Amino acid sequence: MGESPVCPIGGLRKVLLAVDGSLHSEAALREAIGIAKACTTKLWILSVIEVNPEFESLAPLLVEKAEQETRGLLDSMKKSAEKEGIECETLVHEGEEPYEFIVDEAEKKQVDMIIMGRHGRKGLKRLLMGSVTSKVIGHAPCSVLVVKA
Repeated sequence: MGESPVCPIGGLRKVLLAVDGSLHSEAALREAIGIAKACTTKLWILSVIEVNPEFESLAPLLVEKAEQETRGLLDSMKKSAEKEGIECETLVHEGEEPYEFIVDEAEKKQVDMIIMGRHGRKGLKRLLMGSVTSKVIGHAPCSVLVVKA
């Protein structure tokens, strides 16, 4: 008979997982599911579609397609979490500064931890971590766990 996982962080009740569909997001999902399962934690999975007003007005169909793909990704991730017995909700936002939406949701939901990947899907990656990740770390109202792929 296997042992039950032990919660590595006491008092962890709510976790926000920020994803963008990259390999780092997949690794962060696995980590979030493991922590949420061990700690009997509620999980929110958030993705921000990075758009600006010009892009939205010039290419509304591309924005709509990105939203559909993002919702499909989040639904799949939610099913993975629920399969492990984790209470899970998904959130999608559109905007220019993804970190602002991540930090705002963390504050609104009063989460104890944000989990996210080290790099995003951007072509030019920072040397050590992505710019969104570093901004979330600098502005988050709670702990941030950064997971590499």
